[in-house]
Amino acid sequence: MISTGMYLTKLLETYGVDTVFGIPGVHTVELYRGLAGSAVRHVTPRHEQGAGFMADGYARATGKPGVCFIITGPGMTNIATAMGQAYGDSVPMLVISTVNQHGRMGSGDGWLHELPNQQALMSQVSAFSYTVNRPEELALVLARAFAVFDSERPRPVHIELPINVMLADAGHLPVPEKVTRLSRPAGDAVAIAAAAKALEGARAPVILVGGGAIKAAGKVRALAEKLDAPVISSTNGRGILPPGHPLTVPLSPSCASSRTVIEAADVVLAIGTEFGSTDYDMYEDGFFHIPGTLIRVDIDPKQIMRTRAAEIGIVGDAGACAEALLAALPDGNHDGAARTAAAIAKAPADLTPAMRGDLAMLATIRDTLADVLIVGDSTQLVYAGNLGFRSAQPGSYFNSATGYGTLGYGLPAAIGAKVGQPGRPVVSLVGDGGLQFSVAELASATEAKTPVILMLHNNNGYGEIKSYMVSQNIPPLGVDIYTPDLLAIGEAYGWHAEVLAHYADLPAALKAAASRDIPTMLLFGDEVRAEAEKVAPAV
Repeated sequence: MISTGMYLTKLLETYGVDTVFGIPGVHTVELYRGLAGSAVRHVTPRHEQGAGFMADGYARATGKPGVCFIITGPGMTNIATAMGQAYGDSVPMLVISTVNQHGRMGSGDGWLHELPNQQALMSQVSAFSYTVNRPEELALVLARAFAVFDSERPRPVHIELPINVMLADAGHLPVPEKVTRLSRPAGDAVAIAAAAKALEGARAPVILVGGGAIKAAGKVRALAEKLDAPVISSTNGRGILPPGHPLTVPLSPSCASSRTVIEAADVVLAIGTEFGSTDYDMYEDGFFHIPGTLIRVDIDPKQIMRTRAAEIGIVGDAGACAEALLAALPDGNHDGAARTAAAIAKAPADLTPAMRGDLAMLATIRDTLADVLIVGDSTQLVYAGNLGFRSAQPGSYFNSATGYGTLGYGLPAAIGAKVGQPGRPVVSLVGDGGLQFSVAELASATEAKTPVILMLHNNNGYGEIKSYMVSQNIPPLGVDIYTPDLLAIGEAYGWHAEVLAHYADLPAALKAAASRDIPTMLLFGDEVRAEAEKVAPAV
């Protein structure tokens, strides 16, 4: 007999799934019967939230959905936070769980791992949540999930298998040799023409880009150069234009120097960006405005009319729409480089000395390790990076300090990224407080043979929150936490662990870490940040 759980693995293989993150449990062991004989790799985290964060990092690093096998009840409530982060950042994630069998599901009789309505809970952090009531439904609901990943705004999808369905015979069901994959819409021709007309007549156009444009980086860059328009990016859009490009405005649209460029624009083209407050109004000062005509390109039609409604909206793939605009527009001469240079000249006023030091540390990581992936938690280096780090390429700098804003993301997401991109160096930026949310995943990195590099900032507490409380005249209660011997913990988990004593030692330490076949922890304190601050450039 081929059970539905075994049949699931065969279907996943037809979609090209090569990795699953999960922790086996009594309710999911049948899923592992088929997995054991397949080509799909299984990675075991130490917590289901870690599984979700690993899947998130894997998806961002590879462009493929991260897949998780999760038990009923507590497994699902544990992974809900990771799904919330992926939902907020438009990350494709397939979460497959079990649920109590028919007749016990939602009964209130106290069955193991029972929730009143697991699907209702998961529907809040997913594009959709579906209960498979018959084995015959499984292939079709997987097709629906991959339709979301391929052609909609990518977000998590949850599929739950009642235990009796997971155990049911599915040997009579065919395994397709080839599955149908959908393409994204190319954009309405009338809307493209209207956008091209507005841009052609613009005096001072500006382009705003977000994570929805990273796969179209080459076309967006060509469009910016043809328009001669400055480009300002959200955190997830960093690297679409490389550092030093004459049209790269360096700082986030939360900063005055970038906002000045936007406010002076008569036409603003926004591609794949949701205008989230953590990117566009991080300080919540309410001063982000777009006075000019707004053109929005987005795969999600609802987003085009959310936060700031567009005068011209184009529903479609960022690359296809940029290509269509390229074909429709003549070369422009709009003083783009001069306007960008003016923003760069004003940028130092938007950054504190400490922020400039943190940006210098990030630039050192980028410049020391070729093709590096930098994965961040909610921590001080990351907050500075989200304001002004210039990533070398798109999709190479991401973190959990935007949108949903979880702690504990950095380490497991870096492990997932390394699983997906084993040939690239992966550096995780984490604080001592955030690490203790997911410290057990140090074991997962060792077990999975993923030699990530952990840049661990130790200030013995929740430093950013403490600073904020002090600035608001609130007694800093609950932020000075007990911090254990993190080096000893790292070594106990099989890591190479050392103290980074001086900022000048960072390049050599990174190179040595990248040469090891085990993970490396580089522990540093505020004195290293202070040294970086002394030598940091203005921007």
